[in-house]
Amino acid sequence: MIPDERMRIMSRIKELPQSERPRERLIALGAKALSNQELLALLIGSGLQGESAMALALRVLGYTDEGIMWLQTASSEELSRITGIGEAIACRISAAAELGRRIAEGMAAQHIRFDSPDGIASFLMEDMRYARNEIFKILLFNVRGEMMGRELVSAGGINSSIVDAREVFRPAVRRGAASIVLVHNHPSGDPSPSSQDIDVTDSLTKAGEVLGIKVIDHLIIGDGCFTSFRREGLI
Repeated sequence: MIPDERMRIMSRIKELPQSERPRERLIALGAKALSNQELLALLIGSGLQGESAMALALRVLGYTDEGIMWLQTASSEELSRITGIGEAIACRISAAAELGRRIAEGMAAQHIRFDSPDGIASFLMEDMRYARNEIFKILLFNVRGEMMGRELVSAGGINSSIVDAREVFRPAVRRGAASIVLVHNHPSGDPSPSSQDIDVTDSLTKAGEVLGIKVIDHLIIGDGCFTSFRREGLI
């Protein structure tokens, strides 16, 4: 951008009324005081020639009937289809949406208790049922049976070379977990355990006994259904 053009843009920003300057409002009032449009405008940074970041933010929010909620699932590729949203801005918006999701997830995970495998399955179902590849996660629990969080162990498949006991128990040891629940999905939608699933579970259960970290259960998530190894007498 040439210096003269940069100066013209800066001048236009300074000429905007206070309500059109989200950065100044955030500094003065805090992020909570900003509207969805203003927050998104801050991520966008600058608009098009003849269209401010605020106007572009409003157009993004109105792109679908879902409003701001569609940003949770919109890919950077989808965002880039909107005129004025280049690859860099699309990635910035996607990263912010994912960061917000993870923060909310972490807050929701504090002090959660599950009375049955059904509760765990319900908690993870929408996150894992549509995954196109196999994802292996663990849920961490403290001595009171409260969930401390969840960790991604691997993505791509479940076998002895990918699901390594050291990788499974490392976060549990680091965070002082008393017990864990193993969880992975079957992209086919059928949660029936394979012989490999059973062998891996047996191996990890024994490793947990050595470390003093109990493997409470292993859930396989299917399409709207699941299998609990403990319920099926497999653990």
